[in-house]
Amino acid sequence: MAPILGAMLLLVMALTACSKDRGKVVFTTGFEEDELFRIGEISCTMPEYMIYLTNMQNKYEEAFGEEIWEITFENATLEDNVKDNVLAKIARMKSVYLLAQQKEITLSEQEDKLLQEAAKKYFSSLSEVEVEALGITQEVVLQLYRENALADKVYRQIIAEVNPEISDDEARTVTIEQILLRTGMEDASGNWITYSEEMKAEALNRINFVREQAVGGEQSFTELAGKYSEEEIISVSVKKGELDAALETVVFSLQTDEISEVIETSQGYYLLKCISTFDKAQTDANKLVLIEQRKNEAFSTEYDAFVESKARKLNEKLWQKIELNQTPGVNTKSFFEVYEEC
Repeated sequence: MAPILGAMLLLVMALTACSKDRGKVVFTTGFEEDELFRIGEISCTMPEYMIYLTNMQNKYEEAFGEEIWEITFENATLEDNVKDNVLAKIARMKSVYLLAQQKEITLSEQEDKLLQEAAKKYFSSLSEVEVEALGITQEVVLQLYRENALADKVYRQIIAEVNPEISDDEARTVTIEQILLRTGMEDASGNWITYSEEMKAEALNRINFVREQAVGGEQSFTELAGKYSEEEIISVSVKKGELDAALETVVFSLQTDEISEVIETSQGYYLLKCISTFDKAQTDANKLVLIEQRKNEAFSTEYDAFVESKARKLNEKLWQKIELNQTPGVNTKSFFEVYEEC
């Protein structure tokens, strides 16, 4: 069973940056004792959250050691970032589970049997210390697995309806060599300072001279780039959507070995030479990426519209008490792997 935890991982990370999703949650009171948040008609309890958090914590520590938690990022600790990320991840899963209910998507008997076996396997792997520390039961594990499985079925149903036709031209990668003469610079604060008209005119005259040299064959384009270009990288491979409009239009109209006219951009004056207009292997690889992007966009569109209609409430008092598990002997880290294997 391909899980939402695997199939949607990149999508989840992209759409739920560590602390941003918390800004969409309404802080309120009136919760049950161990109820961490509500989304519409569904809740997340502390045991459910702690399964996610503790497994993530132990995977971090296995890979990087316990000292990993000393790291800070943008004035926040790694612990805070991981807590926020886990909150966003489980909230998203719960939301998609609600979408499954709305669509009346259910599990087959065989699917549910596999989930029951997985829940039993994971719960049996826990020691008494771990069960007590997490406050979980086998039924809690099973419910989380069922919610993930139904969320995954929703995701797959939505993307199954997306069958984009990606042309070779849309997906192709073009390899070019470039020469850039800048018409401005960034100051110490990162602000762009445009050169004077005299300096810009000088840069334009110089790049026109370089083009004459390149077209005339006095020196190779590569040699001229090494001598004149203010861009460190000479040769680049690009696909559509990676350049600003002015450059992209020219790049994808050039033929092999053709040298462009001078192109003015906000950064300066560019001169380009096309080295290769088509790479079959890279184009095919780009098509796969574009197809996945279209599928994720289709899912996100439906998901965003659905979740906006649901009230989201966080138990702030309980949230502030949450810490990484420091109980000796709590080493569980196989929650996600056991699910992926079922």
